[in-house]
Amino acid sequence: MATAAKKAPVRSRTEKKATVPSTPKPAEFSKEDELSAYRHMLLIRRFEEKAGQLYGMGFIGGFCHLYIGQEAVVTGMKMAMIEGDQMITAYRDHAHMLAMDLPPRGIMAELTGRRSGLSHGKGGSMHMFSKENNFYGGHGIVGAQVPLGTGLAFANRYRGNKNVSLTYFGDGAANQGQVYESFNMAALWKLPVIFVIENNRYAMGTSVTRSSAETNFSHRGASFKIPGIQVDGMDVRAVKSASDMATEWCRNGNGPIILEMQTYRYRGHSMSDPAKYRSKEEVQKMRSDHDPIEQVKARLMEKKWASEDELKAIDKDVRDIVADAAEFAQTDPEPDASELWTDIVR
Repeated sequence: MATAAKKAPVRSRTEKKATVPSTPKPAEFSKEDELSAYRHMLLIRRFEEKAGQLYGMGFIGGFCHLYIGQEAVVTGMKMAMIEGDQMITAYRDHAHMLAMDLPPRGIMAELTGRRSGLSHGKGGSMHMFSKENNFYGGHGIVGAQVPLGTGLAFANRYRGNKNVSLTYFGDGAANQGQVYESFNMAALWKLPVIFVIENNRYAMGTSVTRSSAETNFSHRGASFKIPGIQVDGMDVRAVKSASDMATEWCRNGNGPIILEMQTYRYRGHSMSDPAKYRSKEEVQKMRSDHDPIEQVKARLMEKKWASEDELKAIDKDVRDIVADAAEFAQTDPEPDASELWTDIVR
C-alpha cells in the first residue's frame, strides 16, 4: 500500500527568524584581556620579524609571507574560540599557528626545513598543519582552503556538535570561483563556518579598488543570503566583539557569516615583494595611527595597568622565546631522506 509523501515542514507564523547581525561595539577589555592580547600580538610580531631576518640570511627558502600589521585579527578571533573549533588559512599562516598555541620552535623549524618542524620539514612556510590542535593548515593555492574550511563545518553539522570552522582568506582570494561555490553550499546547508576575509587592501600588488568591482567584502555573500559585517581589524577589541557575535550566530544554527577584517600589512606581499605600488607615507601613517600593538600599549599605560618597565619585560620575554626558536631552527637536523616516502597516498 502506497504511503502519502511527507509534507515539507512549514515555518510557523509565530516562529522568529534570527536577527541579522550588525557590527557590534568594541569589547570592554579587562586588565588581563589587554595584557594577554598584548603578549600574543607581540609574539607574532617578533616571530615574523625574526623570520624575515632568517629569510634574508638564507636559512628560509622558497616563499615567506609575513603577518606584520595584521596581528589583531587572528588574536581577537582566537579569544572567541572554544575547544574543538577549527582554524584554516592561506599561506600567510605563521601567526595563525602561534595564535593556536603551537610551539614557536616547531613553527620556526618548519620554516627552515628541519625534522622537528610541524610538517617534519617538508611543508615549509606555506604548508603547516596540526590536526591535534585543530589547525588544518596554511595552503599555498589561492582560495583552496575555503572549500576545505567549509567541509570542516559540514563535519561539525553532521556530528551535531557546537563547533565552528574559522576559515580565513584574503581580499585577493575573495574573487576566486571556489569561494562562491563554498558560500552556496554553506548557506544551503546552514553550515557553522565564519568566513574571515582579511582585507589588507592589496591582492599581491594590486589595490582592491583596481581588482574588485565590489570593494565592500562583507557584501560578498549577499546573493547567498549570508550576512556580513565590516570590522576594524586593527583593533583587537573590535575583532573580539565581532568574533563573539559570529561564533554565537553559528553555534545557534543560523548558518555561515562573513567578517571582513579591514587590516593592513606593513611588509610586501612576500619577502620577494619590494611593495613599490604604495608610498612609504601610506605605510607610516598606518603604523603611527592604527598599529594594533601600540593601541593596546597606550591603553595599558593610560589606565596604569602596566608600567613602561613591565611592558619592556614582556617584550624581553617574548624576544627570548623567539631567539630560542630561531637558534633551534638553525641547529635542528634536516629530515632523513626516508621522509620523502612518508605521508604519501599511493
